[in-house]
Amino acid sequence: MLCITDYDMANLRSVQKGFERVGHEATITSDPAVVAAADRIVLPGVGAFRDAIAALEQRDLVEPIKEVIAAGKPFLGICLGLHLLFEVSYEEGEHQGLGVLPGRVVRFDIPREYKVPHMGWNQIRHASATRPPIYEGIDSGEYFYFVHCYYVEPADPSVIATTTDYGPPAGPQTDQPGFCSSIYHNNLTATQFHPEKSQQAGLRLLKNFAEWKLQGKT
Repeated sequence: MLCITDYDMANLRSVQKGFERVGHEATITSDPAVVAAADRIVLPGVGAFRDAIAALEQRDLVEPIKEVIAAGKPFLGICLGLHLLFEVSYEEGEHQGLGVLPGRVVRFDIPREYKVPHMGWNQIRHASATRPPIYEGIDSGEYFYFVHCYYVEPADPSVIATTTDYGPPAGPQTDQPGFCSSIYHNNLTATQFHPEKSQQAGLRLLKNFAEWKLQGKT
């Protein structure tokens, strides 16, 4: 069962329709027991970090999400779902995240000629020669759709799967130019861009995730 986690902060039907278009059913649920029992989990999100953490806590979804990640089940975060995986966000204050990965969420601090939010189509660049399974058939230079004011700065650069240029280089955490536009670590992957809004490249990524077979798992 592929589960899309509902905490009332995303266009869940768009994500569900994306999976349906590539031949995979996806269940939308806010039931912690269903999330815990799922074979693979998607955590989408649009909105404020503080509100998202509060919504997950109110629905008793924090522990099931952490447990399914710790259990090694395939997990995909989208946009705010990427931010929530990290330790702390500085969006409108300082707020603690799920703490699955070390690092922080920060706002673009770039010259005024670059508009914030970063909105529209932009290219990804693979951070290493070894591509994560969800990027099978997706090359550097492919365009995806972004809408965000904040981005993640992982403490461990090795989890960065792709970067994207927007403004000057984003920080000292990586030798790659641009900001971190997706991460990959073991069974965990997440994107800053919206694959459900990214036409054929996005559908390919969703299909790759739905069919991702981890070592020792079916």
